[in-house]
Amino acid sequence: MNFSDNTQNIILNAQKKLGKAFDKIDEIATFNQLKVLEAFQYNSVGQRHFAQTNGYGYDDIGRDTLCKLFAQIFGAEKAIVSPLIVSGTHALTLALYGILRPGNEMLAITGSPYDTLKEVIIGEDNGSLKDFGIKYNQIQLNDGKIDINKVLSSLNEDTKLIFIGRSRGYEWRNALSVEDIAAAVKAIRHFNNDICIMVDNCYGEFIEKIEPTQVGADIIVGSLIKNPGGGIAPTGGYICGKGQYIDKIASRVTSPSIGMEVGSYAYGYKDFYQGIFLAPHTVAQAIKGSMLVGQVYSDLGFETMPLPGEKCGDIIRSIKFDTQEQLIDFCRAIQEASPIDSNVVPFPWDMPGYDHQIIMAAGTFVAGASIELSADSPIKEPYIAYMQGGLTYEHVKIACMYCVEKLLSKRD
Repeated sequence: MNFSDNTQNIILNAQKKLGKAFDKIDEIATFNQLKVLEAFQYNSVGQRHFAQTNGYGYDDIGRDTLCKLFAQIFGAEKAIVSPLIVSGTHALTLALYGILRPGNEMLAITGSPYDTLKEVIIGEDNGSLKDFGIKYNQIQLNDGKIDINKVLSSLNEDTKLIFIGRSRGYEWRNALSVEDIAAAVKAIRHFNNDICIMVDNCYGEFIEKIEPTQVGADIIVGSLIKNPGGGIAPTGGYICGKGQYIDKIASRVTSPSIGMEVGSYAYGYKDFYQGIFLAPHTVAQAIKGSMLVGQVYSDLGFETMPLPGEKCGDIIRSIKFDTQEQLIDFCRAIQEASPIDSNVVPFPWDMPGYDHQIIMAAGTFVAGASIELSADSPIKEPYIAYMQGGLTYEHVKIACMYCVEKLLSKRD
């Protein structure tokens, strides 16, 4: 594609404004890369850990060491890392069912969970937490921040688990920082030290030098086809945290009688080890790409979240468009700029679990991998596109040229 001089100048001018911000991202990536490298060295990871296993998977050294590796990287006592966890929602479901019991209350303090997780919590006659007598309450954010006073006043003797969503779903707000989470944890611990605090860490891993488990969260949960898979892991999810909770959750992953003593994987574990090793760099590439797109679209007169040059709390970039057509064109340009299925034209469709039609652009090597460049949005006002990922900064930069070229051609 021959990009116009106007498009190329817009991209280059935006890039020049981000030099200091990019330097900070590189510093964080180097810190996290060292942390990951030291965890590999401490656990003496070798070729033997990549081997295929079958059957029950007793004494599977690849599986067990991978769990130890994640626990160390994320500053946790124990971890469950498994290719048998199919998504972030699945990992969160396992954690919730492992910890909560009938009569307990789950309190979400970052507003309503995203649509598919909502069905897990309050769905009707579908095996939800509600069906098992687990109560639910939620507190909305106050100007994008956790409303600590309201949280503390809402706690009661049945409150067993506090749920924090680090990312933003389809909301117009910034993701929470680890500092935001730390402030909430400190206040809750002062009030009640026995409540389990669980963080949906999806899209947030390696954004900062520390993770929520390192500031007092009991459990963090995520997907391996997002940040910690580094664009290499083909499937899977993880749960890290305090041993007392991880042991209970392990009983839901398999059964109470065997926990994490079994679980084989016939394809071998190399991709999971390589993925977590590459993750700090890959996340840095995605964040740089996100910041570039934010700067470009801000320069073009659109609202973006986070603001240009502002610290990112996750790998997602929100852009508020003027019209439905602009939103759809943006997603289609992302698809057109993809290495896989670039010939496919995305259309809005009735996606299961969502109230509005959704348009999704994802020309990815791993189907649905959000650490790879993708974009999606519900078709409703305000017309906000949510772009995430990018295995390389250069790819996001080129994709941004596709998007700008399409936008400018319509303006002309």
